[in-house]
Amino acid sequence: MSRRLRDGRLLASALTIASVAALVLVAQPTAPASAQGAAGAAPKLGPSGLPLPRFVSLKAGRVNVRVGPGQGYKVSWVFTRSGLPVEIVQEFDNWRRIRDSDGTEGWVFHSLLVGKRTAVVAPWQDGDPLPIRADPTDTAEITAYLQPKVVSSVTNCAGGWCRLVDKRFRGWIKQTNLWGVYPNEDID
Repeated sequence: MSRRLRDGRLLASALTIASVAALVLVAQPTAPASAQGAAGAAPKLGPSGLPLPRFVSLKAGRVNVRVGPGQGYKVSWVFTRSGLPVEIVQEFDNWRRIRDSDGTEGWVFHSLLVGKRTAVVAPWQDGDPLPIRADPTDTAEITAYLQPKVVSSVTNCAGGWCRLVDKRFRGWIKQTNLWGVYPNEDID
């Protein structure tokens, strides 16, 4: 057998193996990112040593959101309210790529964020207010009704319910009605 033919068969075998490996990798579904990580698996950590993604809130009343991680990048928009929840999805040096409740992403300097947990009530809907309750059950007394897009501090979440605390109201709301906490995330 000539060397050229043997080398061609080896190349064909190598390409076949590489193709099968690529198909296996493509066919494997990837789990959605979560601060909780997969059951029993450690969450992905960013360069800061903190999990990615994770929710935080805006510390300052005025936050420039840039198109890239540095002051030399153009400001794409400005947040004008402290306490809004945002999700950190990427880190680069002292810059954090964030996502807001509308899904818009941009970069902010890390010192403009704080680890305090807040949430937005049903930002995806308009219309009817949602009840918050005295206890984390569907039958508990309703303590208030909150309009969609209201922002509140989250003090804890467990069993599919989160406790909201504000100077105007306090009570429990179903976790699925909030943006700023992950599904089934426990917060103490």
